[in-house]
Amino acid sequence: MLVEADQEEEEEDFQRFLRRVDDVANLVQGLNSADPAVKERTIAEAEKRLHDQETSREEESKTTVNRTVINTRASDAANAKAVNADGFLAILEKDAKERAKQRKRNEHLANALKEKGNDAFRKGDYVVAIQRYTEGLEKLKDKQELYTNRAQAYLKMHECEKAITDCEWALKCSEKCIKAYFLMGKAHLALRHYSESRQCYEKILQIDPQQETLFKDCMNEVNLEEKRMKDEERAMKEVQSGKLAALSIKEMLQKLDRPDQNILYYTGGIRLLTGAMKDCTEQTLFRTNNGFSILKDNEIVRRGFCAERKNAAEVDLSVSLLFLWQAVCTGNEENQHLLLTQPDVNAQLPKLLSSEVSEIQKETLALISLYSENENGRRLLVRHQDLTKWLQILMTFVKSTDARASSAMNILSDLTKEERFKTQCRAMLSTGVLPLFTQLLTSAKLVNQAALAHCIGIMGNLCADVVIRMQMAECKECWQACLKLVDECFDVSTPKYQECLFAVLGLMMNLLLESNVIIQQSPGPEFFTLLFQYFAVDISGRCMSLLRDKDGRIVTAGGQITSNYGIKTLSICTRNNRQAQEDLVKSDKRFTVLLKLLDSENEMIVGNAAFCLGQCLAVPGAATSLLNSNVVMILLKHAGGDATRTSVQENAAIALGKLCVAESRHVFQLRKLNGLAILNSSMKYIHSI
Repeated sequence: MLVEADQEEEEEDFQRFLRRVDDVANLVQGLNSADPAVKERTIAEAEKRLHDQETSREEESKTTVNRTVINTRASDAANAKAVNADGFLAILEKDAKERAKQRKRNEHLANALKEKGNDAFRKGDYVVAIQRYTEGLEKLKDKQELYTNRAQAYLKMHECEKAITDCEWALKCSEKCIKAYFLMGKAHLALRHYSESRQCYEKILQIDPQQETLFKDCMNEVNLEEKRMKDEERAMKEVQSGKLAALSIKEMLQKLDRPDQNILYYTGGIRLLTGAMKDCTEQTLFRTNNGFSILKDNEIVRRGFCAERKNAAEVDLSVSLLFLWQAVCTGNEENQHLLLTQPDVNAQLPKLLSSEVSEIQKETLALISLYSENENGRRLLVRHQDLTKWLQILMTFVKSTDARASSAMNILSDLTKEERFKTQCRAMLSTGVLPLFTQLLTSAKLVNQAALAHCIGIMGNLCADVVIRMQMAECKECWQACLKLVDECFDVSTPKYQECLFAVLGLMMNLLLESNVIIQQSPGPEFFTLLFQYFAVDISGRCMSLLRDKDGRIVTAGGQITSNYGIKTLSICTRNNRQAQEDLVKSDKRFTVLLKLLDSENEMIVGNAAFCLGQCLAVPGAATSLLNSNVVMILLKHAGGDATRTSVQENAAIALGKLCVAESRHVFQLRKLNGLAILNSSMKYIHSI
């Protein structure tokens, strides 16, 4: 029985050995795998086995093996194989460190090859770039950047299938590689795999929700490309079916392609072509039949359009081209893109805007409006046009008395929605824009006042950019021009002048505040405070005049807006300027204006009036002048919760607290109204008394 037990133990040892041999064979196979992911897992498994074997050996060294019977007939071959397996694992253990060192060397070589590939890519030598990236992958097969970089180079070579394959390998190296999904989406789009392209871009958003802008841009590109292809397929079917309208587009373009004709011939042909643009099909046929090459390929047309001083025939030609481009670009973003990529068009647009010919200006504005009215169009303008001088050019249209002024301001208003446009405006603001803007303000009676009001509002919107706001706030001439316009509004009471008044008050507030909210006690940025010291007294005086007429009554019938703008600006003036506070008290000793504003139904007006009053109570004698008024009752009502806005309650509570501190006799009135408890509960707001 003992011998049988030994035989069973011997068989178990042999089977364990065979399993170890199989494991070793699998490890060797894994190490030789072409799949970098499999190879990486195999290396990790081998290192784990080595660690486990070391642990096992340490345990065996602490244990005495005591066998009563040793079967001397155990297989010598099996023992030899076991020794060989142990030897292989020992070699593997030794090689693990060598492999780690070799990997570092390979990593260094792969990085060097990647940089060489990047350098070739930047130079446009995509063949060499691909070679270098491939050499890098021979050194390190699991380097994700080499796959994505090579995919990008393949895309440049229009080898989209290879780019997709590389992106798939990159994702095996790093499953959340956004660049791989982005490039794969581009490759699928080039292959017209629209659904697959969208899926790639959706993956980007899943991996990183912060990439929403990139996602929208990519999806928009897919949608536009898919629409373009459908339009072109539909247009081609109409041509093949022999439809006259479709054939006429092609024929007219062929006639326009004839060289050395009279300029009137080309102008007439362009007019006929414009009339044939009925819908998207005709627009597509214009594009697919190289309609946008008119300028590039026809020297007479190009010379007439680009002439600096145009004669009558050249003017007519230019206006005809502008009409044509409006017809082919309306609602067609692909055509809009192609038009802006024409070098001559790109270079001439600013010049056409500055043309001395009103008809050219009018049609140029109409063409640009097609772009500015939608987000994609604005992005095309910002991407393909240097808009540095556009603010200055478009602002000059305020002097126009016709529809050009309104059109130009609408374009400017649309462009201010683009952050990149604001950034470009910084360059010319101090030297070109502000001098012109100041001139427009000081000659308000001579310009298009509705357009001027719009222009002032646009400048206020631009103040959202901190650099622009700083430049405007530091321009004393601009402040002085604003004050001059306010003064003129007292003499001219037409509705258009009132619009200018509201706009200029809003601009002054935007120069000092980042948003139009009820003013809090905390002081604004230092440069605002320092600058405003120069103008606070003058502006506060104008505001007080706006807030009352000759009889001392608050302006009504549109005056609600005047009150809102006026009291807000007045609050800014009195916030940090003692002279402005003293002048207000001197001009209105009993605070008649502020008390009436505190009774307003508009909480914004109430909140700012309470804030302004609180500031002015620092002037000696100001609180005493209010002893016989109902100011305590009014402030208590707002502080006690009648106001729905917390900021109004705060400002009212602060003003009431300051009033009682400055003049203790107001406390008796407060007691009569049982307001001490209310004031006490509001004390948390009063941190500046």
